[in-house]
Amino acid sequence: MDWIDVSVPLRNDVIGWPGDVPVEVARRMRIEQGADYNISMITLSTHAGTHMDAPLHFIEGGASIDEMPADVTVGEARIIEIADRESVKPGELEAHDIRAGERVIFKTANSRSDWLDAPMIADYVHISPEGARFLVERGVRCVGFDYLSVGSLSPAEASETHKVLLAGGVWIIECLYLVGLPVGPCELLCLPLRIEGAEGAPARAFIRLPTP
Repeated sequence: MDWIDVSVPLRNDVIGWPGDVPVEVARRMRIEQGADYNISMITLSTHAGTHMDAPLHFIEGGASIDEMPADVTVGEARIIEIADRESVKPGELEAHDIRAGERVIFKTANSRSDWLDAPMIADYVHISPEGARFLVERGVRCVGFDYLSVGSLSPAEASETHKVLLAGGVWIIECLYLVGLPVGPCELLCLPLRIEGAEGAPARAFIRLPTP
């Protein structure tokens, strides 16, 4: 099976977190205007589009994104469907036999419609702090999520979810575009930009489904 790109394209109107630096992609030199080559400039947050959160994002003295071992987000993974339309909670996670070392990707009600060109969903499905603790207790290695943040819009709750995961050794991939993808085992290939000392970075993410 071919690799499926589940990254959100970076463009000027890409959906982003409220108050974050908007993405700007601008062509600064153009062959059509007499330049010898085309060259562009990008202005963006380290958390724009599909990106990864390092522990340093919420944990003082935590590991930065350039310190992430590559195999954290490269290898066997599992897409798990979440039925709860509010949040990922322990009760639903119990049924999935999540094991230590797994790379878990959550497909929620967020992915039931094309959200790329839609206004931000205020009540998007997120990971509850209790769900985050469950994942840490199970020893999950990384979590992928199908919207802008694993945490809710509530600052306190979002902070708690992030802190639990990142302090517990779980690396986070946010803003995965999973619309139309089936659930089940897969291969994950996701690598963030190597930005020295940064708390996060944009990433390119691919999923490969098992051969039928």
